[in-house]
Amino acid sequence: MSGGVDSSVAAGLLVEQGYTCIGITIKTYRYEDVGGNVGNDSSCCSLDGINDARRIAMQLGFPHYTVDFSEVFREKVIDYFIEDYLEGNTPNPCVRCNRTIKWEQMLHKADALGAEYIATGHYASIEHDPSTGRRWIRRSPDASKDQSYMLWSVRQEHLARTLFPLAGFTKDQSRSEGARLQLGIEKKGESYEICFIPDNDYRRFLRDNADPDQLRGGNIVRNGEVIGRHEGFPFYTIGQRKGLGVSAPDPLFVLDVIPATNTVVVGAEEELLHTALTAHSVNLLKYADLREPRTLMAKIRYKDEGAPAVCWVDDEGLLQIRFDEPRKAIARGQSVVMYEGDDVVGGGIIASAFDHRG
Repeated sequence: MSGGVDSSVAAGLLVEQGYTCIGITIKTYRYEDVGGNVGNDSSCCSLDGINDARRIAMQLGFPHYTVDFSEVFREKVIDYFIEDYLEGNTPNPCVRCNRTIKWEQMLHKADALGAEYIATGHYASIEHDPSTGRRWIRRSPDASKDQSYMLWSVRQEHLARTLFPLAGFTKDQSRSEGARLQLGIEKKGESYEICFIPDNDYRRFLRDNADPDQLRGGNIVRNGEVIGRHEGFPFYTIGQRKGLGVSAPDPLFVLDVIPATNTVVVGAEEELLHTALTAHSVNLLKYADLREPRTLMAKIRYKDEGAPAVCWVDDEGLLQIRFDEPRKAIARGQSVVMYEGDDVVGGGIIASAFDHRG
């Protein structure tokens, strides 16, 4: 329970359905460790959010606990976030948090409390095929709130112990249910920033937390020639156009970030186009394997609409994706998620992008 609309309504619906509930709010970081907008924190893990979650649990008649996961969150999410940027990638900490914290760690806590399921306020649903035993995520009918992309890495055995009370809901419906349940949170705003960067300034966060030697300036290169200086390669991501500090007759975009040489490579927009990618850390949901190529819809970022692609997992366990048409700004470190209709087939972490046509 974050104290927001979604998890509060989810809890209220479960109580109405006859479940015996325990409210858990997780403290994922220490405010003094992350800096930024500490005094006016509005993230999902804020002090106001914890207090609202406790109040709503009391109102609904079940116990509430605040659990400190800050140490394991630092190790599994924050350190990964910093290291991935320092390796020239563009990490997605929410995907990482879902797998390692909101499911793995939360289920350990559920076991300690004797709870059979965990429930969250995510906008998605879980499908189950009894003949295969497979479980998978299905996207929400509310496209503006659909969170299926962020859930591709949750493991099979964890989905078996998960409830999504808001499956099939829109955000407006959730707010209406919050009013009906008289929870006093139906007008609460949304929280979009990364929870441990409450000021939404990841560059400031890296300056405060990363080794300064790895944030030093270096060369901006186009076609092998130095055309300017950058402020530190982790501050640039593939596809970026603004803030490059170089001038050219045509717009320039970041094509690559090379930590080994402390170089940012820029070029024309068409140079961002690629027709293929590989991905590691693969997690399959709907099917037990994907050795035979399938034509699916593949999303390369959260707000991507997706595009048709031939997808398979090779003998080394890497996900191979070949798009029908070139895709723009495929960024290492981001997730690629495969869909069959509204069903999440699986996904992986993008390792490379290239062209597969001669």
